[in-house]
Amino acid sequence: MNNRKSVGNNHSMCVQPTFLIGTYDLDGIVNFAPITWVSVTWDTDHYMLVISMFGTKKTKQNVIKTKKLSANLVSTDMLYLLDYFGGNSGKNGLKDHIEYGYSDGEVVNVPTLDLSKWVYECEVQKIVQTGDSDTFFCDVKNVQISSDLDITDGIDLTKFDPVVYSGHYHSIGKHLGKVGDFKPKK
Repeated sequence: MNNRKSVGNNHSMCVQPTFLIGTYDLDGIVNFAPITWVSVTWDTDHYMLVISMFGTKKTKQNVIKTKKLSANLVSTDMLYLLDYFGGNSGKNGLKDHIEYGYSDGEVVNVPTLDLSKWVYECEVQKIVQTGDSDTFFCDVKNVQISSDLDITDGIDLTKFDPVVYSGHYHSIGKHLGKVGDFKPKK
């Protein structure tokens, strides 16, 4: 018996990682904006970061003009930055009313947040427009992770403590295992 109910089509259960997208404008001014429409896809021989941005935000305009961005994974200790950057538009001037550290990317000329435990440095290869959204297909040129984390045996998300989004902010509870750990035994 089906115990589900219809709730309409205005709800999303696409659990999404939360990133602060970092850009420089053409004058070298830094800007970060929260984006949760982030995923990956596979090209011929490598994966690409896929980022969709809605509207006319300054970060989106910077990406269109420079074809470069950083994607800085937000961990729970960065929630104050997430709300600060999300609540202040780069169109209204510098987002410098609170202190935060950033550095230049190691491979791509993009700002990277010092607090982020996982950072992608990307160059945009293709832009697809859908309505008021632009989707950026990005070649990942470098990945930086926090020096105290080890991923040689795989990525344990609980150690990165990411903020995930599904209409509200959530955190990851526990590590359950790896692919194949739950395969039924014959």
